[in-house]
Amino acid sequence: MEVKSYSKYVRISPKKAREVARILPGKKATEAVSLLKYIPRKAARLLDKTLKSAMANAENNSNLNADDLVIKEAIVEEGPALKRFRPCARGSSHPYKKRMSHLRIVLTDED
Repeated sequence: MEVKSYSKYVRISPKKAREVARILPGKKATEAVSLLKYIPRKAARLLDKTLKSAMANAENNSNLNADDLVIKEAIVEEGPALKRFRPCARGSSHPYKKRMSHLRIVLTDED
């Protein structure tokens, strides 16, 4: 059985979040929570929150044991970007984007 959890419109660049999300698939959920606790990145904090939400969904909605859950996928999708402008020389401006991400974690109870 699969259980999903989403965090949408998270204010972090997808590229930065994918660096942390890459280590999660295949690990036990409880092991991943303790691993994310010691990674000093904003993405680790956000993925930890999403993972704990997925574990709570599994326990409360699907009556699964948290110790048996394995992370099947940890996907970071690109969300919308806030378009902003930075002033520069001679009264002109340069555009830049403040990117957002959608985080998705899928847990399964099968090995």
